[in-house]
Amino acid sequence: MKEKVIAVFDVGKTNKKLLLFDYNFKLVFEQEIRIAEKLDDDGFECDNIEVIENWIRESINKLVHSEKYDLTALNFATYGATIVYLDANGKRLTPVYNYLKPIDEKIPERLYRRYGGQDEFCRRTASPALGMLNSGIQILWLRSTKPEVFSKVKYILHFPQYLSYLISGKICSEHTSIGCHTGLWDFDNMKYHPWVADNELDLPEPVPVGTFTEVVIDGKRIKAGIGIHDSSSSLAPYFTASKGKFLLISSGTWCINMNPFNNEKLSVEQLDNDCLCYMSIARQPVKSSRLFLGNLHERGVKMLTDHFRMTGDFFRNVKFDQDLINMLKTRYSGDKRAFFNSGPESREFKERIDLFDFKSFDEGYHQLMCELSDLTSEAIRLILPENDDIENFYITGGFAKNKIFLKLIAASFPSKKVYTSVINNATALGAALVIYQSLSDKQPELNLGLTGYKA
Repeated sequence: MKEKVIAVFDVGKTNKKLLLFDYNFKLVFEQEIRIAEKLDDDGFECDNIEVIENWIRESINKLVHSEKYDLTALNFATYGATIVYLDANGKRLTPVYNYLKPIDEKIPERLYRRYGGQDEFCRRTASPALGMLNSGIQILWLRSTKPEVFSKVKYILHFPQYLSYLISGKICSEHTSIGCHTGLWDFDNMKYHPWVADNELDLPEPVPVGTFTEVVIDGKRIKAGIGIHDSSSSLAPYFTASKGKFLLISSGTWCINMNPFNNEKLSVEQLDNDCLCYMSIARQPVKSSRLFLGNLHERGVKMLTDHFRMTGDFFRNVKFDQDLINMLKTRYSGDKRAFFNSGPESREFKERIDLFDFKSFDEGYHQLMCELSDLTSEAIRLILPENDDIENFYITGGFAKNKIFLKLIAASFPSKKVYTSVINNATALGAALVIYQSLSDKQPELNLGLTGYKA
């Protein structure tokens, strides 16, 4: 008998994955591919959408005819801030433009001026001014720079919904894709910002993220989800399995801190400090802050390894030493720092760093981690409400393996329960959970892979 499975296409900027989950959310198959970028019509790098489209169609066709798996449902999780334009016949009109593509700053400036200035527009849309990373600005960019193409645009979709459209043929929108720093959503009134209608943009009204379309492929009935933004998808397992309110600290090159339980409106100060809002699968704002943690760590470690003439991964051997921490906190009391400029919200390395202050690599590395954990704690506090009742901190990603970091974060928040959480493929799992609710009334049981840490 074939095994019933849910397929998820997890499309990242670097890696593209196809994952199959059984109804107990055990991963039974995983395929990971890399697709070389191509150049768009302006000569800028972008995803090769034609290859992605063919890969998805061919993969689904193989699954439909599989002798091993019974494909019952599928869904899509992709990176955000990416728009796809269709003509009246539903045909894609342009490449999938890269959100890192440069843009004439006059385009967003005109928008900001008309709607209360940059600070007010960004506050209301919970979107720091990020150029093409604000996907709504991409629409204005296309209209401004390629009017002949824009005149043919009938439908505008975010990337997850476009991939779903390839299978379902349905024009849809949902809250997680609109709510991720797009500049399109009015978080004060929880609907499209007035500029959308004022510019006569006919965007689809968002529907619940669990919406699906039943499609028939070669006689096989499959429920196709409408897609989900990857950051919101990675939160879904915690909504399902966490006991109590939580904050997710997703660490790596970027440390993304996400608080789904802060209903306060985003302030200008928070925006100025790189905070924004995502939207949860429950259509609620998820206040988020970020820090270039992995990059800062890498640069600091390189300084130390060059100075002490160690190998690049020597830091992995450094053991947590509370006595060393206590000594360093005495030496660098108040706002004194060895690596970073002093003062609140300062995330820049000092112009001159005297590494001869440290007797050993271990001493220097402990001080680097003290300062990085302080920067992380500052970023976390930005998204804690005045009446903070968060119970649990879940730390995932690369720094969940760094014992010094974990101990320091736990010490910074003694009233919280700090856990590392190991969930492989959390983004894909979240997308599978969303579509699973259309297949079964049974409440799924998930293991968040928790390990507790104390100061």
